[in-house]
Amino acid sequence: MSLATAPAAIPVDREALVAEILRLKAERHAILLAHYYQDGEIQDLADFVGDSLELARAAQRANAKTIVFCGVRFMAEVAKILNPGATVLIPDLEAGCSLEESCPPEAYAAWRAAHPGHVALTYINCSAEVKALSDVIVTSSSAETIISRLPADARILFAPDRHLGAYLQRKTGRAMVLWPGTCIVHEQFSEKALVELKVEHPDAPVAAHPECPEAILAMADHVGSTSSILRFVQEHPARKFLIATEPGIIHQMEKLAPGKTFIPVPGGSGECACNVCPFMRRNTLENLYACLRDGAPRLEMREELRLAALKPLERMLELSAPRPSGD
Repeated sequence: MSLATAPAAIPVDREALVAEILRLKAERHAILLAHYYQDGEIQDLADFVGDSLELARAAQRANAKTIVFCGVRFMAEVAKILNPGATVLIPDLEAGCSLEESCPPEAYAAWRAAHPGHVALTYINCSAEVKALSDVIVTSSSAETIISRLPADARILFAPDRHLGAYLQRKTGRAMVLWPGTCIVHEQFSEKALVELKVEHPDAPVAAHPECPEAILAMADHVGSTSSILRFVQEHPARKFLIATEPGIIHQMEKLAPGKTFIPVPGGSGECACNVCPFMRRNTLENLYACLRDGAPRLEMREELRLAALKPLERMLELSAPRPSGD
């Protein structure tokens, strides 16, 4: 009778831990995808870092036996939906999303049924079950383009982020019925703290994510997705910026725009760290190592659900793709 071998201990030394992660990644023929809101040490190990739309496309085209997704659970679900042949791992299955939690599938189905004849646009920050009940999935970087490609007389439902939905209504002039969800990170930005920072740094443009409340967006010089904000700070001549989104993105800003200063807008009273996403930060080097070592947690999905959720995701990728010149 043979005894099972105990799992290898997690290295305490950071250099050794990183080396082991890279070794296991190569051994498993794995690709590591990470969102901009991950800790910088995870971003630096990733094969690809991006926003939700970029990560969806990267997952779809990934030619790897294993996709390790350092983000939140709905992002790993998207990877499995778009690339079913790959094993999809996530360091912590409890890495959820406040927007996903605000929109339970049963309540969403009832809401849809109460608005017949509407096109259901659903923000990608939702469960696979809600995606399966939707017509088109959108991201903050693709939503405006997708809305512009819908028939002018289409009646629109938008879930689950009411701040993003209201921003899109103002930008596009399209009326929408909005689900009342919000992101706990972007909801917490302090209007008072931002005003004080603008007084202290009058030459610093404000870059904000459209999940922020309207009062924050009204003070912004640029509103856009994480990838859009990243481009903005690289291209703008200013040397200092106020950043109203999850501060994990500042790691990429400092890498891509060296010599510039990025000041995170605080949340709440201006003194708390409530603008740091607690779900994103559940992923650590330690549980990333354990995930690669053990091949778990693994994201599993019923094929019936996967196929139903695939349709609106494919519609997103189709409608957000650049149109040929002259079209």
